[in-house]
Parts: sequence; structure tokens; C-alpha cells
Amino acid sequence: MKHTTFARAAVAAAITVAFIQPGLAAEDKAAGKPVTITIMQQNQSGESGTATLTPLEGNKTKVEISLKSAPAGVTQPAHIHDGGCASLDPKPKQGLDNVVGGKSTTVVPVGLQQLIDGKTAINVHKSTDDIKTYVACGDIRAEGGSTK
Repeated sequence: MKHTTFARAAVAAAITVAFIQPGLAAEDKAAGKPVTITIMQQNQSGESGTATLTPLEGNKTKVEISLKSAPAGVTQPAHIHDGGCASLDPKPKQGLDNVVGGKSTTVVPVGLQQLIDGKTAINVHKSTDDIKTYVACGDIRAEGGSTK
């Protein structure tokens, strides 16, 4: 009987080790899927698209913005802000690389789960000359509100 209990404990330990990759917490593995958010036009800009947020090691997130109908040759600042698009905190939480030709890719030093839990949004401005005009925004949310 002692031998059976020991064998069961050894099998359980082996299964646990098999599912935890060295260097990554179980939570990090569960949060490993990218989240795609919808970016909607604002101020009748006609600009809309998506942002794909991919969790990276070291509590970082890659943010890839892709907008349709973005003006050619215009540099459009983009940021992550606290709040949602309907109640955006005007002070940026995290800067993103400018959107040029409808595209931007940035690695931010913030984990994806933290962005989702913090109720944040991505917004895009009309241009560096007209920073006060928002042309697109998307609330950062995962289905069900969590990547876990």
C-alpha cells in the first residue's frame, strides 16, 4: 500500500513538471495567446482596423496596429491610455511607434494581462501637427475580460 501511494505521488509530480516549462510560470503560459482588438474610427476619419497584442517573455507585449484608410505619407502618433475609448484619460500611459501608412509595431514593457486588467485603450491621432484630433480608438479587452 505504501508503494502504491508513493507511485501515485511520483506520477502526479511528473505530470506537474511536464506542464511547467522552465523559466515560465504557469500563468505566463496560459497568457501566451495573442489578443486582437477592433479599432474603430473617431471623428468621421474613416480609419479603422485592428491591433494585435502578443505577450512576450519578460512581461512585455508586442502591439501591431493595422489601419485601413490611413492617409499616405502622414505620421500619426499612437498611444495606450487608461480608460476606454468613451472615457479616455488624455495623458498617455504608454507611447507606441507612430502609425505610418496604416502600420505600427511596438514592444512595450508592460504585460498583456496588466493592460487588459487596467482597462486601457489604444488611440491614434490625426497627425503630429494635429495631435488633439483622435482618428481611431480600440478598447484593450480579451474575450471574457482575461487572458487567463
